[in-house]
Formats: sequence, structure tokens, C-alpha cells
Amino acid sequence: MSVIAVVGLATMGMNLARNLAHHGFAVSLYNRTTARVDDFMKQYGTEGAFTPARSPQELVAQLEKPRRILMMVKAGPPVDETIDHLAPHLDAGDILIDGGNSYFLDTVRRGKAVEAKGLRFIGTGVSGGEEGALLGPSIMPGGARDAYTQVEPMLTQISAHVDGEPCCTYIGPGGAGHYVKMVHNGIEYADIQLIAEAYDLLSHALNLGADELSRIFAEWNRGDLESYLIQITSEVLGKRDRATGRPLVDVILDEAEQKGTGKWASQSALDLGIPVTAITEAVFARFLSALKADRQHASKTLAGPNGAIRTAAPASLVDDVRSALYASKMVAYAQGFEQMQAASNEYSWDLELGSIARIWRGGCIIRARFLNRITDAYAQEPSLKNLLLAPYFRDAMASAQGAWRRVLSVAVERGIPVPAFSSSLAYYDAYRRDRLPANLVQGLRDYFGAHSYKRIDRAGSFHTRWSQDGEEVPVR
Repeated sequence: MSVIAVVGLATMGMNLARNLAHHGFAVSLYNRTTARVDDFMKQYGTEGAFTPARSPQELVAQLEKPRRILMMVKAGPPVDETIDHLAPHLDAGDILIDGGNSYFLDTVRRGKAVEAKGLRFIGTGVSGGEEGALLGPSIMPGGARDAYTQVEPMLTQISAHVDGEPCCTYIGPGGAGHYVKMVHNGIEYADIQLIAEAYDLLSHALNLGADELSRIFAEWNRGDLESYLIQITSEVLGKRDRATGRPLVDVILDEAEQKGTGKWASQSALDLGIPVTAITEAVFARFLSALKADRQHASKTLAGPNGAIRTAAPASLVDDVRSALYASKMVAYAQGFEQMQAASNEYSWDLELGSIARIWRGGCIIRARFLNRITDAYAQEPSLKNLLLAPYFRDAMASAQGAWRRVLSVAVERGIPVPAFSSSLAYYDAYRRDRLPANLVQGLRDYFGAHSYKRIDRAGSFHTRWSQDGEEVPVR
């Protein structure tokens, strides 16, 4: 008998099935296109205890009770279709696990529907891509806790491990697991955009080619910026195109695609009232990149800087960009963790932010040395309001801000767009201000819409009759 089934044998499903088998678990395999099952068995069938199934009935008969089924299908309607396909053949207490990038409110809805049938549901974020799925991803399970205990030994064993600890932990009830994965992906968007801006700035301000930039990113990966994304940036920049002999990055079309998780993160942040500016700018940057034809026309029409441009010292600008990148990454993570805390409060999830940082240290796309600092910050102060207030981050931001400002000055002077760098610094400067110009915003809102305002010297709300007698009156 198999202890778990994997349903959906695209790249992630195949590699998670292989990962489970490599750890000694007997795995049943099912795909609605049964040819995929046959192909899997031909290619990987000798790697472990796999049992193919060609119908839901056959699959269910192969599984130990309570049955555990990991669904690795495309987010959206295919998840609902798969649940409808399998649920009639399951018994009370059986467990369905959605391991795709589902929207968290869909997970909440599905969980309630599945539980109404007497089944149990786990919405699980899985990060690490193709390689992580096979060798050890970061896993973020949410939903019924009693259901999680039934799969915990498997999930923790197949996850990545850092310092002997698994990169898997119970996140919270309902859609908590998929929400945390959504924010993870939003931070990933911001991280990638910041890296792209650093590449663009050094390319155009210093006329550095891909090979030299590859060496610079490799050097950065040996310091505080050490991370999976910095590592693979060096590798991407160092890759040569076999057809042309040019750096491959130079022949890749500059239109960035997306699957929606970054947009979801920004939309949720707007609903919660949390300013995740770095993530949102990264989403907008992808939208703007898709306007290729418009940009090509505008490049021949719109004027850019035409005055004298100061020449930056190459070594100092490289160092400044490294510092600006690190500071901007800190802002992106601070915003993401603030968003998760707000969601935890809104949905009563009781998220443990330190534990989330700990399971992101390995396996996932945003894994980085940097996450140890976040784990430590929440260990020292579990109720920390914002990561930037923790001593390490406070001091690091203060140290980096001179370089950060110089980088933005160079970018603006040369007409090089750095929206994620810029918005991150603007957030930092706004967050550290005791008084912002929102007082004028409220005055204007009261003038045209009688929306009222509060005063700094006494309690209550007030309205001024601006275009009448100018008198201020209290508002009940």
C-alpha cells in the first residue's frame, strides 16, 4: 500500500513524487492524462516504490487510510475540477493537499467545501522550483492542524534542511499557508526587480558588459547579499548564447511575464492598508515591460537627459549599488513581513513570523543569508512592529543610506529607471518621519468633501466651513 499519492505529474508534481520516493515513502501516481503516468514510470519508475493508477477508484484502493493525496495541478479551476474528480471516491477523514500556487481565499472556500464532505484539506505553499521540488523545497502548509499532523513526517523529511532544521512548519488555519506563499512570491518579485535595476544601472552608467557584471554579482554573493537569486544572476549573466556567441541575456526579449501571485500580494496589501511599495513597483515594472511596442515608439519620441553628466568612479559606484541593493532588499522584506502580520491579525491566523523566516532559509527562491537576521530579530522581539526597527536592520539602513542616495542621484541624472530602489528609499524616508504632509491632504479633503480632520492639540474631529464663514466646527 502507498502512504501518499501525487496527482498531477507536471514538473513540480513529478519531482515531489521522486523526492518522496527517495526518502523511502511508497507513492501512488495519478494524472488525468494517463500517458503522463506511463511516461513517468518509464523514466523514473526504478527510483522508488511507485504505483501507477489510471482511475480515481484504482488510486483510492492503493492508499493507506487516512488517504493522503497531494494535488499538484495548475491554480484556479483545475484545482476545483480535481477535487470534484477525487472527492466522491474518498472516505471521511481522508486528506486532500493543494500544493499549487492557489489564491488564499480560494483555499478558504475549498477547505470549507471539502470539510463539509467529511474530508480534510491542507493548502500548502511549495517554493523552490524544479530543483527544490526534487532536492528539498521550503514548504508552507496551512489548514486543519490535525490533518497536518498526518503528513508532517513526510513533508518535513522531503523539505530542505538548514542547520539540521526542516524548512517546513505548520503556518496556520484556513488559507494561511497559501497566503504566506503569496507574500513569499511578492518579495521574490521585488527582489528580482531590485537585482534587475542594479544590473541595468551598472550596465548603462559604467558601460559594463554581462561578463564583468557576472563577476560582480559572484563577488557580492560572498558577502551580506549571499542568496540564491544573486547566485543565479551571476550564472545567467555569464551564460553565452550558442547561436550568436553573445551573452544570452543580451538576446533575451525584455518583456517580463508573471503568474499573478505578485499582483495578488499587492491587492491584498491594499485591502489591508499596508504599503508594500517594493512589491507593487515590481509588479508595475513587469506591466510596463510588456508595453514593448509602445516603448520602442517612445524611445524615438520622448527626450531624456541632455545636459552634462558627471562621470561616476567605477569602483565606488559598484560599491554604492551593492549597498543600495541590500538596503532596498531590507525594505522589501520588512514590508512583506508587515503585510503577513496584518493578515494574521485580520484573519486570526496567529502567524509566527520568526518561524516563517526560518523555513525560508533553505529550499525556496528567496533563500538568503539575510534571513538568519530576520529569524534572530523575531526571536529577540516576537512582537516587533517593523523589521527596520530591529537593531541590526536599523544600523544597516543608517550605514547604507548615503550610498543609496548617491545611487538614486546617478540614476535620475542619467534617466535610468529604478522604481523599486526609489520607492524603497521613499518608504524608508516616510517611515522615519515624525510628520508627513498628510495634514494638507486632510485639509484639502475637508475643503472639497467635508471629510473632517483631527487636530494635534485637542481630541475630536472637526470641519472648517472653508468657502462660507471660515469657522471651524466639531463633527459628531
